[in-house]
Amino acid sequence: MPETLQLSNPAPLTTLTEDEILFRDNVRQFAEDKVRPLAKEMDEKAVFDHGLIDQFFQLGLMGIEVPEQYGGPGGKFFESILAVEELARADASAAVIVDVQNTLFGNAILRWANEDQKKRYLPRLTTDMLGAYALSEAGSGSDAFALQTKAEVKGNGNEFVLNGRKLWITNSKEAGLFILFATVDASKGYKGITAFLIEKDSPGFTVGKKEDKLGIRASSTCELILEDCRVPRENVLGEVGKGYRIAIETLNEGRIGIGAQMLGVASGAWECAAKYAQERTQFGKPIAEFQAIQFQIAQMATEIEAARLMVYNSARMKDAGVSFAKEAAMTKLFTSQVAERVTSLAIEIYGGYGFTKDYPVEKYWRDAKIGKIYEGTSNMQLATIAKLVMGK
Repeated sequence: MPETLQLSNPAPLTTLTEDEILFRDNVRQFAEDKVRPLAKEMDEKAVFDHGLIDQFFQLGLMGIEVPEQYGGPGGKFFESILAVEELARADASAAVIVDVQNTLFGNAILRWANEDQKKRYLPRLTTDMLGAYALSEAGSGSDAFALQTKAEVKGNGNEFVLNGRKLWITNSKEAGLFILFATVDASKGYKGITAFLIEKDSPGFTVGKKEDKLGIRASSTCELILEDCRVPRENVLGEVGKGYRIAIETLNEGRIGIGAQMLGVASGAWECAAKYAQERTQFGKPIAEFQAIQFQIAQMATEIEAARLMVYNSARMKDAGVSFAKEAAMTKLFTSQVAERVTSLAIEIYGGYGFTKDYPVEKYWRDAKIGKIYEGTSNMQLATIAKLVMGK
């Protein structure tokens, strides 16, 4: 392999407009200058730097698709995906925060909120309020609609009282607003599920235990506790009993966001491994000159490029307003596999050093594992894909 090995172009320029290239490059520069230097410390302490969150808002990364009339930049979903990818190259936890804010929370508000809710919350989502998406429970993971959290209508019907617990809620420690799913009428099954907008300081609402995780450690993942939490009817998102639609359709978009996370993680690990292979010498020459290493690097680069094309295609389909459920599931499935393989190979290229915390690749590997689990496990993606391709 030549000594002047160039790191892989993060995207074929022909697939991006000039504005998208400028946006991507600005996020990349910010990630390199501001995020990467803090990544190791945040991972070790399992705490995200609040100053970075402030900078996310200042850069316009926290409400990319919010229309100008609500104080946002009026960008596209594709730009959110570019931002997530570039941040994940430096630190997956940073990418998670921006991802959830845009592809899950922001998209749900944009699509399902009424005008009053949009006026109340969208300006804040672009300036100072983090959002979180609360669906999962102890007995409700892959079986997403087996919810035990209950919402009872009280008084004259203008208020709901919620009781229950949520688990694995991303961004929950820092979030000021939650989209939370609860069952209003259990007799109707999934058609009794309703989405609520709950502010963090609502009476009866508590953020509980923060999980100590393998990867994306700086990203907060907490339990939510609802004990007679009172929510006005005006904070119902969408319609009563239609929460299942919000959950299903928003998670389709979220899966593309996970794909962007995994793409960024894989790219970051590959870049480290390719650079290290040119620096590490054995038997009198850089290990990059050995064909075995060259083939590993080439295979990794090829899989990353395939993953990138899937992520970008799915995001373009979403922006074009065409059906993308199958492509989103395929994207999440494949990119999570690529990220796990690439980060594992990166450790092997580093050898013993890669197994230590003195070098960055072990963190990429730890951060990659969650890609096969959250927002639908790999088995659930396969089930979705099979149903869509077989027409069953």
